[in-house]
Amino acid sequence: MKGAIRAYVRATDRVSDYVGYAAASLIFYMGAVLIFDAFTRNVIKMPVSWAIEMTQFTLTAYYFLGGPITLKNEDHVRMDLWYSRLSERGKAKIDLVTVCCLIFFLGVMLWGSVSSLQYAIATGERRFSMWNPSVIPIKALMVACLVLMLLQAVALVFKHIATIRGESLE
Repeated sequence: MKGAIRAYVRATDRVSDYVGYAAASLIFYMGAVLIFDAFTRNVIKMPVSWAIEMTQFTLTAYYFLGGPITLKNEDHVRMDLWYSRLSERGKAKIDLVTVCCLIFFLGVMLWGSVSSLQYAIATGERRFSMWNPSVIPIKALMVACLVLMLLQAVALVFKHIATIRGESLE
């Protein structure tokens, strides 16, 4: 069983890395779209209606896709009043409690996002704007990223349990 858990943690960490690096590259796409918008609006005087919304969707994807790698690398915000004074096992115990709360929260978010995606598919939901894009792709991405974050949170549970036991899954 230990080998299966180790393989799960490594595979989840690897997927989180790939998804995180893909998310980081989206910043260049957003910049290109905004430069294109500025050029068409200011230089050739033919503004496009989709550029700002496309940038908003891309920024949303950037945040969603960055979640798993943020969890993996522990780059999230932490309130550190006593945490830094704890031993590694003490930190792992605190982290285990908080990651279990996170799993509950992500489960509720996933439940709601699946429901929202089902509604969007059933009704062909679109944004009310001049461009009028479908919201199905961004809602589907939200569901996929919440699943990835749940997988990464479960990997963190395994890592923290191993630390409490004095073992390592690395």
